[in-house]
Amino acid sequence: MISIRVCTGEGELLAEAKHEREALLRVDREYRDGDRIEIVSDCRHLMVQMDATLLPGEVYLPGGRMTWRVPAGEHRLAYCPVAFAGGRHIVTARAMTAEECAARRNLACNPSDLRGDTDFFPHCTANVETRGESCFAARNVIDGMRHNDYHGEWPFQSWGIGAREDAWCLLDFGREVRVDEMALTLRADFPHDAYWVGGHVVLSDGSDIEYTLRKSGERQFIPLNGPHTVRWMRLERMRKSDDPSAFPALTEWEVFGRDL
Repeated sequence: MISIRVCTGEGELLAEAKHEREALLRVDREYRDGDRIEIVSDCRHLMVQMDATLLPGEVYLPGGRMTWRVPAGEHRLAYCPVAFAGGRHIVTARAMTAEECAARRNLACNPSDLRGDTDFFPHCTANVETRGESCFAARNVIDGMRHNDYHGEWPFQSWGIGAREDAWCLLDFGREVRVDEMALTLRADFPHDAYWVGGHVVLSDGSDIEYTLRKSGERQFIPLNGPHTVRWMRLERMRKSDDPSAFPALTEWEVFGRDL
């Protein structure tokens, strides 16, 4: 059974939908600050779409529950300008099939990821986000969007490091998965942007893999010399190019593999 509920910040129920395999919810009300969406499911692997403007994506619910704060205020700058706006909204959630869970795919992609603590995965965090602004938040690198020839508000959201040399970004899958390759898409608003010539990715199984990058807006595929069984991965020790710009940034981080 899958249940979707939309509640106010005070807990008042606004809308609800239930279904054995695929719940489809319509909300006829303008969202307000504090509103939240709650999904409860017997299935841990779901395909969800939290707004008509968001890409559908896979989430893993270790506790069978997903609590999703509707982005408000400055947090909306990383989303389409009409996201969460208006008096009618949709939310969908369906159970993934065994074949989908067994397939090789991008295990990192989660357009529904939020800043801060979450009870659903994958989830990205970092030790720095430029000026604390949502359009430079770590969650942007797994939102499924690779538009990267500019910087700032949607669709050019990215992970910005505020010129920190010790920046790191952590991707938590919420469970152990089997991974063999990753791809990085650098933000390529040259000459505003610099770029990284390389770095390291540390895996939860103890592996430390060094990689190189080139000045390009294309996806750059990096073999992980695996496969590896991991719970999390961390990008760190990234080396900036000698460009005069102080602003390298990451647009998308993809990790390819399978569920165990």
